[in-house]
Amino acid sequence: MTDQRKAYLYAGIAIFFWSTVASAFKVGLQHINFIQFLFFASWTSLFILLIINLFRGNLKQLRSLKKKDIAFSALMGALSPFAYYLVLFKAYEMLPAQVAQPLNMVWPIVLVFLSVILLKQKISYKSFIALFISFIGVYFISSQGEPGVLAFKEPLGVILAAGSSLIWSLYWIYNVKKGMDETLQLLLNFFFASVYITIFILIFNDFHNLDMTGTALAVYAGIFEMGITFILWIKAMKYTASNDKISNLVYIAPFLSLVFIHYFVGETIYVTSLIGLSLIVIGILVEKLRLI
Repeated sequence: MTDQRKAYLYAGIAIFFWSTVASAFKVGLQHINFIQFLFFASWTSLFILLIINLFRGNLKQLRSLKKKDIAFSALMGALSPFAYYLVLFKAYEMLPAQVAQPLNMVWPIVLVFLSVILLKQKISYKSFIALFISFIGVYFISSQGEPGVLAFKEPLGVILAAGSSLIWSLYWIYNVKKGMDETLQLLLNFFFASVYITIFILIFNDFHNLDMTGTALAVYAGIFEMGITFILWIKAMKYTASNDKISNLVYIAPFLSLVFIHYFVGETIYVTSLIGLSLIVIGILVEKLRLI
């Protein structure tokens, strides 16, 4: 098998699993609350990443870490996965999965505008066009099948789902530290996030009313949203001759996700969800591929 075919294989497996997690989020959150869900997902991811780093021999790098490295990881872990998934899971708890999932996808556009503010990068007119197209998509999705009604259903949920893209964008802007293996950095982020969510659940929540279905799906999310799938994607990026050959494949995931949402969550997919998701993807591609 050629390296490029290996890249497509790893990318395809990652995209498949990413397509299933929105359904896992929604069904799981019908059985346990969003704080409990993040607790089990985060600790599962930490365990998976610990095993991966152990086999890759990365743990010996921990001895050479400086205080600023640890502080950096503590900050990144606070942004993602802790704050990011806490906000995202609450949005899934409040909204239909077909609404929460695509609203979270606007982060590439948000990233461009935050880079202008925080990194002093220049912005072109096509970025404003991309933003306009994507936010029309956000409107269609948020309407939940009633585009003529200006008032959104569950406006707080819409704000949280879209706001999660802001946290994710901040994470990628600041997570530019060089010299540390990506999987080791991810392990440290999840270590601190797991500590944070443990403190958070002990103060603001508890472990009562746990459900086996919800807990199992949180574990599934920890494996296939936050753990193994990330490693599969890194391997795909390493094997491919050009990142563009696989990076655009990721936009298959939200459309495939709607199929899983329909059959496993039982949601009737609105035409507005398809229109809105298509517009968001078009907006991202306008920004990314310089279509105009």
